[in-house]
Amino acid sequence: MARPPGPLLLLLLLPLRLLLQLSAAAGRPCGPAGLPRDTVLGLLGANITLTCQDEQPANTTVLWQVEKQGAAGQLAEGNTLLLTQLRYEDSGHYSCSVGSHLLRSLRLLVAEPPETPQVSCYRRSHDKDVLCEWPQQKKPSPGTRAMLWVRRRFVAENATEQRCRYFSKARKFLCRLKVPPGTEDTKSLVVSTCVSNGAGGSAGKDKIITLSSVLRPDPPVNVTVQALEGAPQRLQVNWSYPPSWDPRFYWLRFQVRYRPEPAPTFMEVRPCPLAQPLALARLSPAPCPLLQVDQVMTTWLDIRDAWRGMRHVVQVRAKDEFGHGTWSEWSQEAVGTPWTDPWELTSEMEPYSSQVPTEDDTYGVTLSPRLFEEDDANGAGGSVMESSTHPVASPYAFLVTGGSLLLGIALFVGIVVRYRQMWWTSGQETSKAEGEGQHMLVPLSLPPPTLSDTPLLSHPAPSAPGGLHTTQADHSSSGQ
Repeated sequence: MARPPGPLLLLLLLPLRLLLQLSAAAGRPCGPAGLPRDTVLGLLGANITLTCQDEQPANTTVLWQVEKQGAAGQLAEGNTLLLTQLRYEDSGHYSCSVGSHLLRSLRLLVAEPPETPQVSCYRRSHDKDVLCEWPQQKKPSPGTRAMLWVRRRFVAENATEQRCRYFSKARKFLCRLKVPPGTEDTKSLVVSTCVSNGAGGSAGKDKIITLSSVLRPDPPVNVTVQALEGAPQRLQVNWSYPPSWDPRFYWLRFQVRYRPEPAPTFMEVRPCPLAQPLALARLSPAPCPLLQVDQVMTTWLDIRDAWRGMRHVVQVRAKDEFGHGTWSEWSQEAVGTPWTDPWELTSEMEPYSSQVPTEDDTYGVTLSPRLFEEDDANGAGGSVMESSTHPVASPYAFLVTGGSLLLGIALFVGIVVRYRQMWWTSGQETSKAEGEGQHMLVPLSLPPPTLSDTPLLSHPAPSAPGGLHTTQADHSSSGQ
C-alpha cells in the first residue's frame, strides 16, 4: 500500500497547482476570429486586389460581379479587380466568370483590428449586479466579439464567462458581471476582457476590484431650486434619492454645486461634517469651508451666498454614506433665482438710458442703476443711484437751501441772545431785592417834636366816622 503524501509535500504542491491555474487563466487566448475558407480580409481604408485565376484564359473576357446587402451589380472586366479605400460597405461576395461559366467566388470582409479595452466597473447599489464597460473611439467592425471573465483572486476555480454587448448610441461595450456566490464586499475579484474580430484580437489589462470599491450610485433626481421670501441671497435646493437606491438599508451623502448663469465654472458647497448631531445637521446644514469632508445626509440644502437677482444653475451628486466607492455623476441641471424685493423691481422698471453720447458722437453702453446698489448694515436693503437721464440739481436750489439754512441759524442765535439777556436782568433784580432787605434799619420809636416846630393850635383833620380822634393837646400831654 502506497503511503499518502506527507504534509510537507502537500504544502509544496498546493502553491504549484494554484500558480498553474492562475497562469492558465491569465494566458487565456484572445486572437483573431478564424476566417472561413474563400474569405479574404481587407483592412479598413486600405487597397486590395482580387485575382480571378492565376493565369488569364486566352481570348476570353472575364467579368466581375458583386453581391452585397442583398443587391447584385456588375463591375469591371479583367482577371484582377482593384478596390481602393475600402469601407465596411465593400464587404460582400465577389465572383468572376467567363460568359455564363463561373470561375471563382470569394467573400471579402472589411474590418480593422479592435481597440484595446480600458474596462471600468461600477455597482449602482449594494443589491445590484456589477456592470463593466469600456468606450470605443470608433464603431467596431461587423462581427466583432467582446468577452469578459471574472474569478475570485487567489482561489483555484474556473472563471465565469460573460458576453458583452455594444451600444451604438453610447459608443461603448457593456457587460453584466455575475458575482460568484459567497463573495464578500471586501474580497478581490479579477476581471479579464477580450475583443476580437477577423482582423485581430486585443486583450485588456486584468482589473482587480472589490464589490465595495466599485459602488457608484446613480445621480439624485427631482432636483428643484426655490427662493426664500425675504432672503435675497438664499436658495433652497431639494432633491430625491435615485430609484436604484433603497434608503431603508443604506443612506447616501450628497454634494451640491452651483453657479450664476454668467459664470462659466461651478462653486461647490461643502456642508458641515457629520461629527455634529444628525438632528442639528437636518435643521441647519450650514456650509463649511472647502477643506471639510462632505457629510450631508439630508435631501435639501440652503445656499446662503447666492448672487442677488441672478439666475443660478444647481447640480447634486451622491455617494455611499460610509465613503465606499466613488461619487455618482452630477444630476441634471436645475435653475432658480433668489427672492427679489418688490421695491427693487419697481425701481428697475423706471426708464434709464442704456447709451450715452461720447465725444465722437458715438454711443457707449452704461450700466443699469441696479448694479450700483449697496447693502446696508443689516444686508436687507440698499440705496440705488439715480439714472443718467435724471436732471442735475440747479445751482439756484443750492443757493436757496444755503440761504434758508443761514437764516435759520441767525434766528436761533437771536433767540438765544434775547433769552439770555432776560435771564441776566431777572437775576440782577432778584439779587438787589434780597440785599436791601438784609440792611434795612427799623426805628424803635418816633422822635418827640420840638415846641418851635409844633403849632399851638391846629385845625382838626377830618376823621373817618367811628374812628378814634386824637388832638395835638393829647399828643403833647402824653408826650410830656
